[in-house]
This record gives sequence, structure tokens and C-alpha cells, in this order.
Amino acid sequence: MKKYTIIGGVNGAGKSSLTGVLCGLFSDLGIIVDTDSITAKLGGDKLRGGKKAVEIIDSCLEKGVNFTQETTLSGQKTLRTITRAKENDYFIRLYYVGISTAEESVLRIKNRVRKGGHSIPDADVLRRFEKRFEDLAKILPYCDEVHFYDNENGFLEAGEYRNGNIILLGEYAPGWIVGLKSFLESKNYE
Repeated sequence: MKKYTIIGGVNGAGKSSLTGVLCGLFSDLGIIVDTDSITAKLGGDKLRGGKKAVEIIDSCLEKGVNFTQETTLSGQKTLRTITRAKENDYFIRLYYVGISTAEESVLRIKNRVRKGGHSIPDADVLRRFEKRFEDLAKILPYCDEVHFYDNENGFLEAGEYRNGNIILLGEYAPGWIVGLKSFLESKNYE
């Protein structure tokens, strides 16, 4: 079975770290498409990095190869990729990593920059954070499997999305997943 794995979350939530964890757990992630890493290898040119990431994804879809994409889910590109993957009989799975505040995202990005990583303008982070539930809600119906991870203090699987519902796991329910559940219920997404 061909698999398209999406590692989603807001900027600074820990998508790349979660990808590393999942690589240790699964052997079917295929080619990892991390636009930020590709951009860094191309000298920081975001346009070239984005184009290269699209080329890799297109190649995977054409060849029927498993692949994993890290994304904030903002914009329309991920939804178009999902649609193409569905048309090509891919199994779509989403691992979404969440944190509770935009301020935490900004702090994590600043910490990443101090360690030599890439920066993202605060305005972009705040805009994406505000739209995170809307962006996520657009792709949930297309996913065959969805796992939600909280990254407030290390990765903890907090929930799953099954049959149009968020199923909370364990006794601890992070504020962001409770907010997502309320958002979906209020918009009749569930």
C-alpha cells in the first residue's frame, strides 16, 4: 500500500522532531520532504527550496513511492497534494503536533535560531497559528488515519480522529486539542 504521511503543525511545534521520532518507529515513511531542510541545503533560497520540495513530491506521486511531508497545512498546496495522492490510491495518514499558544511558537523559533536554525517572521507565525484549526479541518476528511500529539513537554499522543470525531486518549487533554474539538463541533466538521 502506498502511503503519504503528513507531519503537520504550526511553526515551532516540533514537526521535524516528531519526524525523527516516527522514523525510529516506522519503516514505511519513504522519502522525507522537509522544505526547510531542502532550503537550507540550497543556501537559504526559500523559492528554490519550495520548488525543489514540489519536484520531489511530484516525483513520488508519479512513481508511486511512499513519502512524508512536513507542513504547517497553511495555503492550498497540501490539500492539492492530498487530492492527487487519493487519485493515485495512496493511504493518507496525518500526525499533527500541537502546542497551546502562539507565544510558545515564537519562543521556540527564537531558540531554534539561537542554535543556528531558520527564522520565520513573527507575523507569519501568528497568522498561521490563528488559522491552524481551519487549515486542519480542511484536510481531516481526506485522511485515512490521524494521530494528534501534544508537544508541551515532549511528545504525548493526545488523540485520534476516527469516523469524523476526535477521540481523546488518556486522562490529560491539552488545551489546544480541546479547542480543536470545540472548533470542529461548532463548525459541524465532526
